[in-house]
Amino acid sequence: MAVHDYFLTLLIILLSARLFTELAVRLKAPGVIGELLAGVLIGPSLLNWVQPVEAVKLLAEIGIIMLLFEVGLETDVRRLAQTGAKAFVVAFAGLSMPFVLGFLLAYRFFELPLLTALFIGGTLTATSIGITLRVLADLKRQDSTEGQVVLGAAVLDDILGVVMLALLYEFSIGGGVNLINAGKVLLSIMVFFVLAPIAAKLISFIIRHLGNVSDVPGLIPSTIVSLMLFFAWLAHAAGAPELLGGFSAGLALSRRFFLPFGASLAVDADFAHEIEAQMKPIIHLFTPIFFVTVGLSLNLREIEWNSPFVWVFSSTLFVAAVAGKIMSPLFIKGSRLQRWAIGIAMVPRGEIGLIFAELGKESNIFNNAIYAGMIIVVALTTLLTPFILKWFYGRYGAQLNH
Repeated sequence: MAVHDYFLTLLIILLSARLFTELAVRLKAPGVIGELLAGVLIGPSLLNWVQPVEAVKLLAEIGIIMLLFEVGLETDVRRLAQTGAKAFVVAFAGLSMPFVLGFLLAYRFFELPLLTALFIGGTLTATSIGITLRVLADLKRQDSTEGQVVLGAAVLDDILGVVMLALLYEFSIGGGVNLINAGKVLLSIMVFFVLAPIAAKLISFIIRHLGNVSDVPGLIPSTIVSLMLFFAWLAHAAGAPELLGGFSAGLALSRRFFLPFGASLAVDADFAHEIEAQMKPIIHLFTPIFFVTVGLSLNLREIEWNSPFVWVFSSTLFVAAVAGKIMSPLFIKGSRLQRWAIGIAMVPRGEIGLIFAELGKESNIFNNAIYAGMIIVVALTTLLTPFILKWFYGRYGAQLNH
């Protein structure tokens, strides 16, 4: 592709993403759905204006890393600790039940290969923090009892989901399931998660000091992006996916993150807020490229829509995806309505599910039909949940307040 053609491609991606995001939000749907639809429209599925070429995929990769950096930046570890055992139980059940249901359906019912079935189960695991936060905030329920449990569980869900993604990534590049390699990856991740936040906080002190003495604008964005990319490289060197580096860097720089050995390495709240404020525009520039690229990678023309497989597969996995999350609060104490509210709020998959699906496609673990089915499942759980949750609180909100 010539350089001037690439400029036009990038222009089409950014403008279509913005247009469809605005449209989705006006229709009370999550913005990520609009970005997905933009990719489908301008890609091989419909207009065929843009192809998912390597240069676009590279920008999408940066978008993934920045997306996970933002998730880490917004992760509230104190909230997770405060919600106690309930959040841990809901998170573990909400992660394991969809995974087991998805894996068994894929492996036993659809008779798919072991690694494909594991990726399908993994795609159904993590709850989208962003979508859950947005809906609960819109309903002014984020500080309710069930809201606290949901947010704590969603935080843990994302952390465990990223660890699972690292394991499946190792299996995908290693050619299959290998318990020895899995053990090495888990050990690498544990060491990385222990050391990376400490290193990131130490580096943040240097950045903050430089910011106080420098008169040149733009220091924080350039140094934080450099830190993020360094940690992405470091994560890869440790045997984990690059996006884990982005997540850990964001987690360490969050003003709500703390280290167990005291406040000596605590990030100044004003500095953390400044990082968030200056990084948001850059993150919001790159992350839509990832979601549009997911839509570009989905070639609807190659799918045999007359084949019963696509419809049976996506509808079956959708039921498993919803049921696994709805059942997650069954093991905690609380009223029936509170448990229903928690279960519904845990349903949307969003970003992490899309990352799983995209990795499965890029690793040739998912064929086009399976990939399409998984995108349909993720999109439906993401799109329908806000409407269902709003209806639920509209009808039962008064009873939940008593």
